[in-house]
Order: sequence, then C-alpha cells, then structure tokens
Amino acid sequence: HGQQIESVERPYKFITFDTFIQKTKKLYMDTRANRNNLKMMSEDLRDIQGIMTKNIQEVLGRGEKLETVTNRSSQLSMETKRFKDKATSLYRDLLLRQWAPIAVVLVVVCILLWFFYR
Repeated sequence: HGQQIESVERPYKFITFDTFIQKTKKLYMDTRANRNNLKMMSEDLRDIQGIMTKNIQEVLGRGEKLETVTNRSSQLSMETKRFKDKATSLYRDLLLRQWAPIAVVLVVVCILLWFFYR
C-alpha cells in the first residue's frame, strides 16, 4: 500500500479546493489576456488587503476591550480588598460593643471581691 499512497497527487479532502485552484491557475495562465489577468490579480490583491486591514482593526479593537476588562478587574479586586477590610473592622467593633460591657462588669466585680476578701 505504500506505493499507492505515494502515487496519489491530490488527497480526497482537497478535491473541491483543488478544482478551485486549477480554475484559478488556468485563469491567470491564459497568455492571450495577460493584461486583464494582471489587472484582475491587482484587484484581488487590493480586496485581500482591505479584508486584512479590517481584520487587523477588529483585532486591535478586541485588544482595547481586553484592556478595559483588565482595568475593571483590577478595580474590582481593590474594591473587594477594601470591602473585606471594612467588614473585618465592623465585626471587631460589633464584638467590642457586645462584650465590652460584660467584661467591664466582670472586672469591677473581681476588683470588689478582691478588696472584700483580702
């Protein structure tokens, strides 16, 4: 089977593409209309250049959008850190307000007991 594989010039998957290439090759190889072919080729190249320019502009636009998303992500990260710090501070204040009166009462009772039973 090795010799059969090596002798195949056009793979099955590329038959439709190959017919297009063969037609295009014949179109540009016609020596009678060489000037028209050069003109057609030049127009095709201009069209391709326009398409590529448009594609590059779209890619650059995506880059700007990615930069915006990155900036927003950084801002969100900073805001999250600030929120966490503020929440921790509020929790400490809540614990202090909740347990400080009880702690003060216990300290006063301990001091009073110490003076009376000394």
